[in-house]
Amino acid sequence: MAEKCDCIASMYGYDLGCRFVDFRPLGVGANGLVLSAVDSKSCRKVAVKKITISDARSMKHAFREIKIIRRLDHDNVVKVYEVLGPKGADLQGEIFKFNTVYIIQEYMETDLARLLEQGTLTEEHAKLFMYQLLRGLKYIHSANILHRDLKPANIFISTEDLVLKIGDFGLARIVDQHYSHKGYLSEGLVTKWYRSPRLLLSPNAYTKAIDMWAAGCILAEMLTGRMLFPHFTLVQH
Repeated sequence: MAEKCDCIASMYGYDLGCRFVDFRPLGVGANGLVLSAVDSKSCRKVAVKKITISDARSMKHAFREIKIIRRLDHDNVVKVYEVLGPKGADLQGEIFKFNTVYIIQEYMETDLARLLEQGTLTEEHAKLFMYQLLRGLKYIHSANILHRDLKPANIFISTEDLVLKIGDFGLARIVDQHYSHKGYLSEGLVTKWYRSPRLLLSPNAYTKAIDMWAAGCILAEMLTGRMLFPHFTLVQH
């Protein structure tokens, strides 16, 4: 089994030493690839996000994502256990000497996108998930963070107890405590169907309202089973 797991890890370019085993493909985040694995130290299943650092731009993105996730701790936000370097090295507060960083985080069985593929949710489930989504958003915004990429694929669900958690902060930004309407970046490829049309005319107008717009789109999709704006297109900035 260990040999097979090592083969899967190598196939995806993962190099975390012997601590993590039983790697399986899980998904792709905003800034990197995600595999599931078993942490032999804690005996728990985890999700491992690999971020490759190749230049100053990717370094800045990795540093920003790590800075953000380290300041979040809430029941409705995916928990991050550790951030490691190659072969499981301790970052010791810096990432500048590494070309690869691994974010070890809580494993969630499924996400809202997969649930919606199975059909429209009941009104009771939609209310339950929306309450938790807004609860998580309130906490994130209170930490002066904008998620900027809320979509069903980034909203994770525990099938056992129906707990919802917001994840993937690869496009998130730390903002001024007064949520200024100026200067909050439109870097990278954004997800088109859950973005406010206002950003087409003013791409730097990032406030907490953009996350609330996305949450409204997600609520509509939970209740109707269809994307609210399936033909809405936002270009890459």
